[in-house]
Amino acid sequence: MTPRQRFILALEGKQPPGRVPHFELVFFLTMEAFGRLHPSQRHYGQWGQMSQRERDLHVRDIADLYVAIARKYEHSAIFFHGPGGWGKSGDDETRRTLDAIREISGMDYFLMIHGDATYSIPDGNRMMEFSEKVADHPQEVKDEAARMVDNALEWAEGYRRHGVLDGFALCADYCLNTGPFFRPSMFDEFVTPHLARLIAGYREMGFYTIKHTDGNIMPILDSLVSARPHALHSLDPQGGVDIAEVKRRVGRRVCLIGNVSCAMLDTGTDEQVIASARYALKHGMPGGGYIFSTSNCIYTGMPLERYELMLDVWRREGNYAV
Repeated sequence: MTPRQRFILALEGKQPPGRVPHFELVFFLTMEAFGRLHPSQRHYGQWGQMSQRERDLHVRDIADLYVAIARKYEHSAIFFHGPGGWGKSGDDETRRTLDAIREISGMDYFLMIHGDATYSIPDGNRMMEFSEKVADHPQEVKDEAARMVDNALEWAEGYRRHGVLDGFALCADYCLNTGPFFRPSMFDEFVTPHLARLIAGYREMGFYTIKHTDGNIMPILDSLVSARPHALHSLDPQGGVDIAEVKRRVGRRVCLIGNVSCAMLDTGTDEQVIASARYALKHGMPGGGYIFSTSNCIYTGMPLERYELMLDVWRREGNYAV
């Protein structure tokens, strides 16, 4: 089976043969691993001034680097981040890059891009304004949430027609380490129905969805699962999320991804890294429906050797019995 096929089996709650699938939302340490800047760290201010040949070369190089990461670190999926702020305005370049990834790697890897259209924790500049609007004009907030979903589904239809993409990572963060930004009853009022409609629309188009949020998701866990994503990421231990408890509560209804502590990879001891990876495998793997991953991503400044140590544990202990 290809890595993509095994990844899809896990997303569907099944147990793929061999080693449990693995991927990371982002692997930023490309300079250390390959001597090449990660696409998101390149300067694209002059993109509009480039000739078409220059753009083509950049697209090919970016695609090649994403495939190199997946091959070297045995990822089953590639989460493509359009560089230089591409988004809906950069769909043509995004599609061309996805096409190049497919050309280089065939159908080996599951391909996804950003696709969330729900409210996330507002940044510090907007938090007060947003909170006041929720309190004073709740219907306006709900109407805007509905429009965001409408726009996202209309946008996704273009990717359905294009036919290369497998799914979306829904990366609106809902939670701090202490709990969700909205209390559970408000989350069910302002987020859950719109998340559910977004996911239902993506499912109808044939896409898979991975719902990402950091922090303590436990107060809204049932709400997240009720929206029917194929998977939950990142099961953040820094937010007090215990994969054993999540697996017990919802592991038959949704695929689980993550729970290896980024804090341990960054500042812990080797023994703590090994223990965190071992714990995630022990409690995530039984019965299938698990994808091995950190609790966020392999971010800039993390020691590469710690990620490689985590993978050593996975290669030794992340294998299903034949």
